[in-house]
Amino acid sequence: MATVLRSLHLLTILYISSFPLYFAQDESQFIYNGFSQANLSLDGSAKIHRNGLLQLNNISNHQVGYAFYQFPIKFSTISSLSFSTNFVFAMVPQEPELGGHGIPFTISPSRNFDATAAAYLGLFDFSNNGHTSNHILAIELDTVESPEFEDIDKNHVGIDVNDLRSLVSAPETYYSNDERRNISLELISGNAMQLWIDYDEAEKLLNVTLAPIRTPKPNWPLLSRPINLSEIVLESMYVGFSASTGTLASDHYILGWSFNKSGQAQSLDISRLPTLPPRRKRKEKRKVVIRALLIVVVVLLITMTGAAYYFRRKKYEEVREDWESQYGTHRFSYKSLYKATKGFKAKEIIGEGGFGKVYKGTLPSNEKIAVKRVSHDSQQGMKEFVAEIISMGRLRHRNLVRLLGYCRRKGELLLIYDYMPHGSLDRFLYSNGRRHLNWLQRFQILKG
Repeated sequence: MATVLRSLHLLTILYISSFPLYFAQDESQFIYNGFSQANLSLDGSAKIHRNGLLQLNNISNHQVGYAFYQFPIKFSTISSLSFSTNFVFAMVPQEPELGGHGIPFTISPSRNFDATAAAYLGLFDFSNNGHTSNHILAIELDTVESPEFEDIDKNHVGIDVNDLRSLVSAPETYYSNDERRNISLELISGNAMQLWIDYDEAEKLLNVTLAPIRTPKPNWPLLSRPINLSEIVLESMYVGFSASTGTLASDHYILGWSFNKSGQAQSLDISRLPTLPPRRKRKEKRKVVIRALLIVVVVLLITMTGAAYYFRRKKYEEVREDWESQYGTHRFSYKSLYKATKGFKAKEIIGEGGFGKVYKGTLPSNEKIAVKRVSHDSQQGMKEFVAEIISMGRLRHRNLVRLLGYCRRKGELLLIYDYMPHGSLDRFLYSNGRRHLNWLQRFQILKG
């Protein structure tokens, strides 16, 4: 039994002792031709597609995405600080020549950033940009010109130390070994490109080299800058990528990545890299625009319909109080009177007096009515006034026009009578153009 326990103890020691060597190898160098099984820590909008494609951002606005190697790299100041890395990336803009904001390769003491999107590239914000305590080295691939950071244009590569004001930057070009000249590139062309970053501790020189994906590494770098890395890096640092979008947006992809802390990074196998998603066709973009316009039109129509309904309700809005319930059968709706008088048009006026105008109207039953609009701004006595009007309407006299009912709206009272085609009695009493009634005739009218 003791022998078995001793053997198990020995195996445990051997197993545990193997960890430092394994992690040391992992921390020293790695290569990913696609990221399906990669030891990456993702944050923000970053994700890995099924085919192993790493996407840092999509075309949504004001996003930040992070992808860092899971284990910290030991940048001991005692040993050499030299390192080498290369990666393949692609930026596919939302609209041709309109994309943003960019991708920085980053060496940082932490994977967590107090940072914002857009021009800050997910590395800094206004409160910490430029602080030496950041201990951040970044190689930015920037597609938006930001005057506040003194960018040279909207298509450049820059070397940043603790600050988005680059130590040195250059427009996007590569040196053609065959043609022996610099050739321009467009970061947001949607085409995959390869970037090499090499730091030589002996010369304290940082080189950045760029080329299209299938072009061999150029003999001349795009950027070359003397830097003392020991003043920037700490003993334990993380390596990886951030990316951001702003008002302008792009799909930001990393297809493959190789890193070596103690020598030249291995070359990526281009044939094994994941493919980019199909480009968005212009027709599809038009469909998106058309759908967006349709949504806007529908929202406007709903808003206009709602507004029309609201104002229509306001147009026919009446004043109703509890005490009016006892006169309910005598109440007309304002809407019915409005339609009956054709909107109280001037041509429907059949009379006018001190209390208001009288309009001719026709109800849906074809019954002819006369509608008198009486102004009654004072609320005092309205109940008594309506009660008196209704009481008068209950009187039965063959020579007295019948009151059919009433309607109240805001500061207005509308009285509805039978329509008298030959006019009212006052035409015979007060008209200068007609013969006057004698007293006997007037008495007979009163008798009924």
